[in-house]
Amino acid sequence: MRRVIVQEWVSLDGVVQAPGSPNEDKSGGFKHGGWHLPYFDDMSRTWVVQNLTEAGGYLLGRRTYENFAGHWPNASPEEQVIAQPLNTKPKFVASTTLKDLLPWQNSTLLKGDVAAAVSALKQKDGGSLLVIGSPKLLQTLIDHDLVDEFRMMIDPLVVGGGKRIFTNDGALRPLRLVESRVTTTGAILATYAPAKR
Repeated sequence: MRRVIVQEWVSLDGVVQAPGSPNEDKSGGFKHGGWHLPYFDDMSRTWVVQNLTEAGGYLLGRRTYENFAGHWPNASPEEQVIAQPLNTKPKFVASTTLKDLLPWQNSTLLKGDVAAAVSALKQKDGGSLLVIGSPKLLQTLIDHDLVDEFRMMIDPLVVGGGKRIFTNDGALRPLRLVESRVTTTGAILATYAPAKR
């Protein structure tokens, strides 16, 4: 059975919006795009590459898919360590607006109910499915208890508002710490799994 693993870059106040670029996602008036980049170091770069290469495929929301599809197929030689797994491994995309034929190689549109589609994917053989970014998709997966592990890079920064993966729904979701390391920039690489209730 496949596992669903989440890799997120998150601020100390839980924001995941636009970590990589000033123009990545300005929705809701977000003004702090690119907040995450100063916190990368060799340890965290190795962690990102390891997560990407160990995955059997990726689960992406529409916005993340479009951002990735616009960049990674044409990535520079220096970016190939990240581009190669992203370009070659299967990508499953949650969207109500994209068409059936997705242009980025090895991309499949999830049809019907997203939670049911991901639940069916988990029953198939294959490596783990890595969720990157995609906060709306991730909220759906969390609501349906479909996430097996959260791999978070928690930056020592408060951005004061923006998109989060955990909604303000009042649900209690205990987690257990599986592993943690502190980077040279003060960020924490933490892996959590749902705790038994």
